[in-house]
Amino acid sequence: MSEVIEQKNIKLVKKLLLVVLAMFGFGYALVPIYDVFCDITGLNGKVELSAANEGQYEIDTGREVTVEFITSLNETTPMKFRAITKKLKIHPGKYYTVDFLAENSTDRPMIAQAIPSISPGAAAEYFHKTECFCFTEQKFAAHESKTMPVRFVVDPELPERYKTITLAYTFFDNTDKTVKN
Repeated sequence: MSEVIEQKNIKLVKKLLLVVLAMFGFGYALVPIYDVFCDITGLNGKVELSAANEGQYEIDTGREVTVEFITSLNETTPMKFRAITKKLKIHPGKYYTVDFLAENSTDRPMIAQAIPSISPGAAAEYFHKTECFCFTEQKFAAHESKTMPVRFVVDPELPERYKTITLAYTFFDNTDKTVKN
């Protein structure tokens, strides 16, 4: 009888180990699975963090797209940050420049990085930035304020169903991370 119970216990332990390994494997694969899911569905509008070449597009004057600019700060980032222009009606194919204002609110120098995202995510491939403060870390002296431009164009190939695109930036304080590296 005890031999039967022992075999059942060994079988149960093997099953539980298999479940643990499967959970670990799923957790390990979750980031790539999420990236594929976002690519397929257009969620989580990832944008390129490098400048696009300023190409020539035919301007679609018969069409307007609203571009909204949203700013936020990581909860530990001691700055003030805002878009000078909150919303802009644009014609696809035409280049535009908008300014953002950032200020270090501390008595010490700070290094910060802005991370962009675009919504809806599927529109990200049609939104091209040729100049952006998000491409590099920004260095601020104590209480320094900067006006930072973003130059962009929306590709005229943007599907008609997209009437509004939201460009959002979140600033992160990288001072300690940069100093340690």
